Amino acid sequence: MKKQTSLLRSIDWVTILVYLILLALGWMSICGACYDYGEPYDLLSISSRTGMQLVWIGTSIVLGGLLLILDDRFFDTFAYLFYGVLVLLLLATPFLAHDIKGSMSWIKIGSFSLQPAEFAKFATSLALAKFMSSYGFKLEGSWKNLAISITLMMIPMVLIVLQKETGSALVYFSLLLMLYREGMPGSFLFTGLAAVIYVVVGLRFADVPVLGGLTNLGLVLVMILIVVFVIALHIVYCRPAALASSGEDLNTPGRRHALLMRRRLYIGLFALASLGVYFSANLLVNKLQPHQRDRVQVLLGLKDDPNGVGYNVIQAQIAIGSGGLEGKGFLNGTQTKLKYVPEQETDFIFCTVGEEQGFIGSASVLILFLILLLRLIHLAERQPYAFGRVYGYCVFSIFLFHVLINIGMVLGLMPVIGIPLPFFSYGGSSLWGFTLLLFIFLRIDAGRTRKRN
Repeated sequence: MKKQTSLLRSIDWVTILVYLILLALGWMSICGACYDYGEPYDLLSISSRTGMQLVWIGTSIVLGGLLLILDDRFFDTFAYLFYGVLVLLLLATPFLAHDIKGSMSWIKIGSFSLQPAEFAKFATSLALAKFMSSYGFKLEGSWKNLAISITLMMIPMVLIVLQKETGSALVYFSLLLMLYREGMPGSFLFTGLAAVIYVVVGLRFADVPVLGGLTNLGLVLVMILIVVFVIALHIVYCRPAALASSGEDLNTPGRRHALLMRRRLYIGLFALASLGVYFSANLLVNKLQPHQRDRVQVLLGLKDDPNGVGYNVIQAQIAIGSGGLEGKGFLNGTQTKLKYVPEQETDFIFCTVGEEQGFIGSASVLILFLILLLRLIHLAERQPYAFGRVYGYCVFSIFLFHVLINIGMVLGLMPVIGIPLPFFSYGGSSLWGFTLLLFIFLRIDAGRTRKRN
């Protein structure tokens, strides 16, 4: 009885309360997205999506409760087993799945369909936490540990891409935030950000001629950016103070010179790689699937397709804008009720929030997600052991990516890659997956005061 009381006191009930509120608001949004004007619709019927979502919500709450009564050491002990099972399942998925809108990621079990990619997130996070909490592990200065960590991320990512689920695969890039927290050099994140800037700027201005048509504005701007970045990197990493703080033995001029030359070599490689990224951008875009290429071009303003690829985003923006300050009220949205917005109960569920609840409701949802994300950081930072901290930052990174990308694509700020909004989008796989991610961490956090052997 004493042990049970101690567990109840250790559980972070604030996070659970936010979770339950988001579940309730998510179900209301699905009701709004699925309801038709003038049509008889039983919101509680199992034959309807709203009724089925209640089943998923109920089972998710039960699942969360079951996770909380497990010993927190269970997840540490079986982390690699979870990862291995999910990798094998991802391998088998294309052979077992049915083609759903070009995706081979759904396995049909009776009358239900499950998407293993949603469950691979928690398994990958546990595997990373297990590996990075091993005795003597150090990420900074160890290329081997960094390579193994990235490999653990890339394996499920590649397998999901083979299922033609690019959006779900891109989620794993968010785990780079966790690696940065654990000591990965900031230059890695800077290099990735620079690559994105090169691609966006290069593609956006590729058709603007300059210098009498000898070249294009995209190339000129990218070249200027490369020069600016190289100068900045040289100032940050090659000045005497930066060399002195490297942690290496620089007692002799020869060692100091060798370190300086090595860093200049890395900066030179960065410049060459930057050029490679720019010149390969068009090639990479051309190799995308037609619908993916069109989405990128519409986002960058290279193509105007209001009746095609851009239709979803335009209708979603109209729906959100029509909600005004206070919204049209529950089940009173016209854009969503008349089905102007495709996929409005899944990928574009946030437009229902904007239309029915208005700016106030949308801002409230964003504040709730912000509270959840800040709470996850707080919980991760108070972990006394690396396993809990690493796993906590994995959970934070995945939730942050989903919220930013999903809401960003509804607002037209991000490319449409088809990922769900946590606890809002319809579907059992995503809801169970997010519940597993969150409640495993809550159970690990609840055991933080227990002494480890």
